[in-house]
Order: sequence, then C-alpha cells, then structure tokens
Amino acid sequence: MTDQRYVVTRTIPAPPSEVFALLSDPARHRDTEPGDWVRDAVDPKPITGAGQVFVINMFLEQAGGHYVMHNVVDEFVPDRTIGWKPGQLDESGEVVPGGWWWRYDLAPNGDGTDVTLTYDWTATPQEFADAIGGMPPFGVEFIGESLATLERSLTKV
Repeated sequence: MTDQRYVVTRTIPAPPSEVFALLSDPARHRDTEPGDWVRDAVDPKPITGAGQVFVINMFLEQAGGHYVMHNVVDEFVPDRTIGWKPGQLDESGEVVPGGWWWRYDLAPNGDGTDVTLTYDWTATPQEFADAIGGMPPFGVEFIGESLATLERSLTKV
C-alpha cells in the first residue's frame, strides 16, 4: 500500500470465471460493496471490453446523497483483470475521470481464486477531496470488507 493506494488480497472459494462474471455484471456491483453506497446499474448490460462505459446509481452523503457515476473500463482480460475509472459526464457527453480507479486481479489458487482489489486515488483533484472531507472516503478496512462481500455473494447456498 502507498499513501494514495489500497491493495488487499483475499482467497475466494470460487473459480476465476465465476468471480469475473460477477465483476463484469454492472447489475451485481452492489454485491461487491459492504454498505449501500453502490445502488443499481442504469443499464445492466454486461461489460465486454476496455473502453466500455457502465453507469451506476450511487449514494454517498459526503457527495450530496444520490448521484450517478459513469465508469470507463480501462482494464479487461477475461477471468484475469477488470478495472475502471469512475467519472462524470462533461457538457459534450464525454466521461471525465474523477482521479481514482478500481481494479480486480484474479489468480487461480487451488479450487479458489486470489482476488486482489486495488483502489487508487492518486490523481484525485485536491479541490474534490476537500469537498467530500478527504480522500479516500473510507479506510483500508472497507476494501477488505468489499472482498468479503464479494465472497458471500459468490458462495451463497
């Protein structure tokens, strides 16, 4: 970890293909978050490649409550890596990244998968960080809890 990046790994008892299927389904992104910050997908179409934009309804009190996040997929290797840069639309309809990104790296481990979640906020403008009370808006334990939530979502009986 650095002072502007969290990296946490957890072994999840599911094959990489199952983990990746959940992560590439915007309708299931709420199944990766331990609270109620991530709500629902505006368009639940599966993520199929880098460059794709998926849109999620969100809620964060520090950000003013309900808002919509446009995410540009910048890493996509089936069953191995998926990552995106959240942002907002500008006046021309282009996504402007906010300066932080999420990435999941998957590695087979016996009957399970080592899932490494990286959250990086290096490029977040200081003005935005100040407006929401600092970056990141959660501690490193949130990343571990996110991976635990992902595991529970995949291993429900």
